[in-house]
Amino acid sequence: MRNDFEDKVNSTIVARINTVRMSEMDRQRALDTMHDADLIVDAFFWVAKKIERFGERLFLRPALKH
Repeated sequence: MRNDFEDKVNSTIVARINTVRMSEMDRQRALDTMHDADLIVDAFFWVAKKIERFGERLFLRPALKH
């Protein structure tokens, strides 16, 4: 569910990692770490949205009709 901006940013970061002089093993480790960090951030956002939705249901009271 990524938008175009996020894809451009990620491709820019990957391109910069690929231009740095380092061993192939270090490059792969850096890319794997970036991928893991992205998954962790996505998980935090998912949990935050679930808590927000739960809070809306919990604290939303039906209004009295006049």
